[in-house]
Amino acid sequence: MEQNRRQFITFLGKASLGAALLPPFLTSCGNTTTPAQSLTQATEATLQRLKDFVLEAMAATDKDDLVLANGLDYHVVVKWGDALSDQDQFGFNNDFTCFIPLDESNPKDGLLWVNHEYIHPLFVSDFDFRAHDDPWEHRTVEHVDREMYHVGGSIVRIREENGTWQVVPNDPHNRRLTAKTPIALNWDHPVAGQSTVIGTHSNCSGGITPWNTFLTCEENYDQFFGETVYNEANEPSHRLSSYRWETFYPYPPDHYGWVVEVDPKTGAAQKHVALGRFAHECCTVYELEDKRVVAYSGDDANDEFLYKFISSQPSSLKEGILYVADTVNGQWISLDWEAQPLLQEKFKDQTEVLVRVREAARMLGATELNRPEDIEIDPVTGNILVSLTNNKPKGDLHGSILKIEETDGAFDALTFQASTYYAGGEESGFSCPDNLAFDMSGNLWITTDMSGSAMNEGDGPYMPFKNNSLFVIPRYGADAGKVIRVVSAPRDAELTGPWFSPDGKTLFLSVQHPGEQTRDLTEPTSTWPFDTDGIPKPAVVAIQGDLIEKMNLLRQLEEA
Repeated sequence: MEQNRRQFITFLGKASLGAALLPPFLTSCGNTTTPAQSLTQATEATLQRLKDFVLEAMAATDKDDLVLANGLDYHVVVKWGDALSDQDQFGFNNDFTCFIPLDESNPKDGLLWVNHEYIHPLFVSDFDFRAHDDPWEHRTVEHVDREMYHVGGSIVRIREENGTWQVVPNDPHNRRLTAKTPIALNWDHPVAGQSTVIGTHSNCSGGITPWNTFLTCEENYDQFFGETVYNEANEPSHRLSSYRWETFYPYPPDHYGWVVEVDPKTGAAQKHVALGRFAHECCTVYELEDKRVVAYSGDDANDEFLYKFISSQPSSLKEGILYVADTVNGQWISLDWEAQPLLQEKFKDQTEVLVRVREAARMLGATELNRPEDIEIDPVTGNILVSLTNNKPKGDLHGSILKIEETDGAFDALTFQASTYYAGGEESGFSCPDNLAFDMSGNLWITTDMSGSAMNEGDGPYMPFKNNSLFVIPRYGADAGKVIRVVSAPRDAELTGPWFSPDGKTLFLSVQHPGEQTRDLTEPTSTWPFDTDGIPKPAVVAIQGDLIEKMNLLRQLEEA
């Protein structure tokens, strides 16, 4: 453990926050926080008070509650079923969150975007797959319609008053995007015959653009409308989905698996074909000095790949080239049809390459990875961190975090160095890293994604970790490099979407799928957040307290 800690400190470095590597986009509105201004210098009295604050690690727990370390408390901002307006309500299984102030002069009033990834039919549509020998005979369009409403995303105006974040009811900005919302494809050629597609779903993590729009990523898209698969003769066939929505709405699977950009103020959305079609966990955007952008995204599946898009035009997620990572040789491989004769042999044009990008990447020798999930850029060093959650078939039960160092610190470089600097497991104290976030002092926050069916089971490999948790690894001070558990999730739940408020004092966090292992609504495996109806509800919480204040000021404390 001590060796891991030393490696972590060396890896992170102790350069001044906002070092010259990074552009204003990352230092002033980074990918996991949207500060309205740089962190203000704390008073001597504040620093003196915080010097006496003890950062205490929590023990692992299997308690059915959102358990927080000393120095933290929380309140629920919005939960499944809450009214957003007279027409809309908050969706199910919230994941990624992102907050943008309506006015930079008032960072306590703005728009919260929340992903809704997937549904549990027993809760959402009262459909129990286990209740029938052949459940598909009993599936109705009414079931599917209810499920389609509860995925996608929510835009919610929230405001902090007296330390509490609350939804502004019936605000004109409050709206839903669902699996029935028409969305344009940002591409010059149709996909499966269409330039506008129906809906977004499987929305996992996401990102923010330098022009302050939300990015929401369609991950396990094949669970709802299936997938188009090709045999050795390059002939297509349809693989059925697990929810069988295509039985009632035969939408092409090719319309899903994209990065979707959403305008916060209007709700207008578009899907970015140029970024490729795969199980996008996130989309992390970096703005170059000439306003061109680089967008990183991982394909969250066993033995899939890490991608990077480099635009050829300013502020564009359309014009440019998509690359895939060869982490063994440290090369970004072009997926440009015109430049790759091998791709021309199998695919008819660039559109087909982007639709079937997994096949294209594998043909060109990309490196298979262990479920690349969230990606964040270190605001101090400019290094890129990639969560590799696990790969059980290959014996990687606990995952790791991959570091990418672009050559000469240039994010549009085509070569890099890759290394594993921290592996999950009992020695490090966490398992299955998922979402990552940096706070205003550059400390690293990590959520974990152990599956509900594997947690707290007998003497299994995940038993020591108990419930999924949120960890922080301080960058400075006596605790630098330690992995410190600060929040434990309710039973069956996963903590996702960490995002800091503009002043850094609030951490927005999703509590996703509490009670997911429930098989009987009269005996739920969780009852969090303890509403009177006893049904577990996914929710977004606001976490606050002295611990977060101390973490934000660690650099100043050390310098003092």
